[in-house]
Amino acid sequence: MLQVIQAVGLTSIPRKAHPPAVDDVSFEACAGRVTALLGPAGAGKTTALRLMLELQQGRGITYFRGRPLHRIPHPAREVGVLLGDVPGHPARSVRGHLRMLCAAAGVPVGRADEVLEVVGLVSLREERLGTLSRGMDRRLGLACALLPDPHTLVLDDPTDGLSTREARWMHGMLRAHAAQGGTVLYTTADSKEAARAADRVVTLDGGRLVADQEAGEFARNRLRPRVAVRSPHAARLAALLSKEARAGQRSVEVVREDGNRLSVYGSTTADIGETAFRHNILIHQLADEIGDMGAGAGAESRDAANAAGEPATAVRERPVPERTPEERTRAVLGSSVEGRAAGRAQAVSGLLSGDQKPMVSSLVEAEPEAQADSASASTSASASISSSALASASTTTSASDEAGAEPASTAVPDGAVGDAAVGAAGASPTGDSRPAGTIPQTDPADVSGSPAAPGGTAATDTNVSGATVPGARNPSTRTPGSGRTRTGRPVPARAGAADSPAHLSTLPPPISPRPAPSPLRPLRYELRRAAGIGTGFLTCGAVLVVSALTAVVLARLGRTPQERLFAAWPRELPLPPTALAAGLLGALAFGDEFRHPALAADRGTVPRRLGLLTAKLLVSGATALMLAFLTLGCDAEVLYLVYGRDLTQVPADWLSLTASWFGLVTGCAWAGVLAAGVFRSATAGLAAVLAVPVLVVPAVHLTLGGSTVRMAAGLPARMRELLLLQWPFGGDRYLLATARVVAQPVGGALTLSLTALLCAYLAGTLRARAR
Repeated sequence: MLQVIQAVGLTSIPRKAHPPAVDDVSFEACAGRVTALLGPAGAGKTTALRLMLELQQGRGITYFRGRPLHRIPHPAREVGVLLGDVPGHPARSVRGHLRMLCAAAGVPVGRADEVLEVVGLVSLREERLGTLSRGMDRRLGLACALLPDPHTLVLDDPTDGLSTREARWMHGMLRAHAAQGGTVLYTTADSKEAARAADRVVTLDGGRLVADQEAGEFARNRLRPRVAVRSPHAARLAALLSKEARAGQRSVEVVREDGNRLSVYGSTTADIGETAFRHNILIHQLADEIGDMGAGAGAESRDAANAAGEPATAVRERPVPERTPEERTRAVLGSSVEGRAAGRAQAVSGLLSGDQKPMVSSLVEAEPEAQADSASASTSASASISSSALASASTTTSASDEAGAEPASTAVPDGAVGDAAVGAAGASPTGDSRPAGTIPQTDPADVSGSPAAPGGTAATDTNVSGATVPGARNPSTRTPGSGRTRTGRPVPARAGAADSPAHLSTLPPPISPRPAPSPLRPLRYELRRAAGIGTGFLTCGAVLVVSALTAVVLARLGRTPQERLFAAWPRELPLPPTALAAGLLGALAFGDEFRHPALAADRGTVPRRLGLLTAKLLVSGATALMLAFLTLGCDAEVLYLVYGRDLTQVPADWLSLTASWFGLVTGCAWAGVLAAGVFRSATAGLAAVLAVPVLVVPAVHLTLGGSTVRMAAGLPARMRELLLLQWPFGGDRYLLATARVVAQPVGGALTLSLTALLCAYLAGTLRARAR
């Protein structure tokens, strides 16, 4: 069975004196199966997912169908992610949000209606995101993850806060995706839910991997029927139950919980009730339930029984203060620091050696003799096997270094590497000889589907460098004295000792967060984003009304030039209302991306790419031009209706004035877009627009004075004399108008501000790419 997800050595960065939230976690998830990442609150489940998705710094590597996430051109088409709530604008409709994401993912817009039907939100497609309930929000999040039709789904506690009916529906959707050949990995804190809904359960406790089991075996080892008892005389009742069990040679386990609660395993409510009745013990609760034995319960119980030498029918009482997660982890894994370091070094060497080609592993059953040895071996025996195997491995490595032949990982005698890894990492509670965190590797050529070996076991191969992962369920381990693997394939040899695992670092490769990719269709995305909410329409309508009223008031006062009447620009204001509105819309164009990061719901920081910036500049510029044109038309019509033709005469220099007006409004819109992109805030974008006339214009006016206007007066004639070319179609007039606009203090300040903001944006983009 193809292993789609391979996580190796996931380790988070510790904070100050605290241990890392995730420490050396390795596991795998196969195609067509549902894998649950189980653990209590604070076990490191969410941190492990964020490390897998490269959303936070740490160490480790995760392969999705043979490639790390940063090597996949379009991650959303490979991995669908649901982390938390849907980060959409609360005023946007469900259908509009999905249509916007269709443009970002590069899929047809009809895909939005398809996923709405799949998740059952067709009747709520016009509802606003801010009015959705918890269950509907979870459905929308699943729809967003399924939108690009990914192969893998990664979900963080998808049933958190859902009712039983909604949780059952969610698990049914995940099961249907896995039945179609997809891979599902989700986190949960409910062990009963994991056993019921998943095919394989990976258990975390205290940031460490403590078990990796099939769901059936997980349920047998950890979930056991028990009787919950509450009594004010809990200690006395526990002693009586233990005494009667010993007398009757019955296997009964009594566990003292907090307060006056008992958990009795191996008995019935009738027996416990009769015992309490005979001894006049008051009982407040007596009920059957399914109990969670805790992480590593199966291995811990067997170790305790073997150490105490008790018979199978003995009564075992667990003390009230249970062991800490770290002690429980050591009891289950039985690993030493040196053993884990050696196993991790060989695992990393097997993954990263050679040309770092993509590697995909196949699920291979462990050898029966290795399973029997690992299930029956005690902790001391495992430690001795680990020491001897590692010693022989180091001896063979030195010998191969001298001869310049094959590495030690292929020259260890049969079973030595697997036994050493088992001794170093400890047998899992399932009795599996493969330690937690080892990933068997295959050749990249086997990704497309290699022929299965006899008995239903997929044939595996070593990687390019010939190193194999220690402890993996790999039947191709080399036989001693032979130059070939058990599958008959020759083991590639390497000349020189520089590539041996002894020379490789024991640390996994670092994980660096990367921004989300730019939308595949940025212009369509920006158009749907801007038109999906009513903010832009309300702003334009409000500014047209304010401009018309301002023009009427200014005409009534009679001290305002005609060109300012058309623009509704009083001398007391630094900018006209239309320019302020254009700057606000431009600032919201990028500010909403950071406030409601729909593009970065699963990838961390919002992308600041040139394609997205160009689309936002085009849309905001077109909106600003339309708003400027409507403002002139509305103000002229209102002045004509109120005062007649006297105040609506067209000025003689209307071309330069019109160019100045359109340039001012468009420049304010672009300044808002660039400032919001640089400072990651819509408020900072609007502040930058206001700073141009308040701060930059006076500085430019004091620096240049009126010399720029005189310099621009004869610019077309001087350029014609210099280039010896005649301007076609009156181009000198347009050039002169543009030069006069730039030469004015406001135009020069706006041009200077736009240039500075654009340079800052490009510098930030290049710095992010360099990282």
